[in-house]
Amino acid sequence: EEFMQGEEASFFVLCDGEAVLPIGTAQDHKRVGEGDTGPNTGGMGAYSPAPVLTEAVAARALDEIIRPTVEEMARRGTPYQGVLYAGLMIADGAPRLVEYNVRFGDPECQVLMMRLGAQALDLMQAAAEGRLDEIRVNWAEDHAMTVVMAAEGYPGDYARGSRIGGLDGLPETSSEMVFHAGTAERDGQIVAAGGRVLNITARGDSLRQARDRAYALVDRVHWPEGFCRRDIGWRALD
Repeated sequence: EEFMQGEEASFFVLCDGEAVLPIGTAQDHKRVGEGDTGPNTGGMGAYSPAPVLTEAVAARALDEIIRPTVEEMARRGTPYQGVLYAGLMIADGAPRLVEYNVRFGDPECQVLMMRLGAQALDLMQAAAEGRLDEIRVNWAEDHAMTVVMAAEGYPGDYARGSRIGGLDGLPETSSEMVFHAGTAERDGQIVAAGGRVLNITARGDSLRQARDRAYALVDRVHWPEGFCRRDIGWRALD
């Protein structure tokens, strides 16, 4: 089996059975440790857009990989409607397909939703109703980053039930948001109920600004039993 070299990124499109509409790119960090070390996880953070997926690379991926797939499915009488997530390996400006997923990724979904905002619902409804050729994505020239806070010990054994403080004072705006992943409420307190527990997410005019805002929110969470990587986005920022 051939080993694929390059940099991996995620390309998200909506399909309505015929038309294909790109809705964003992202990169995530699978390894638990800083510098992309240690065991794999479900994802310790992500950012959007993915710099490695330039307009030229995205155009090639659409023309050479994604559109032919969707067209062939329609030709076979099995048209696909919904979210299509192409995991791509990019080397020397050439994209190659690693895998397809018929879902939003996690934690990539969080940064996409922050950038898409309320129009996400309209876009998905258009895909369901076969109207993607009538609609377009209104992109702001922005960036988004999400930092995953996980229970100490993850992805190995970890304890549940530790209290998480400081969440009530965090903002919920179009630029800053905390997505709960593995939490529960007990006796009026938010407690950890999983491995990956919180997704601290922020937007900014630049990736650096989005990162600074996200980590500023992380530092306001009081959870001694939790941890996060402090280098999310290093590929794009270094």
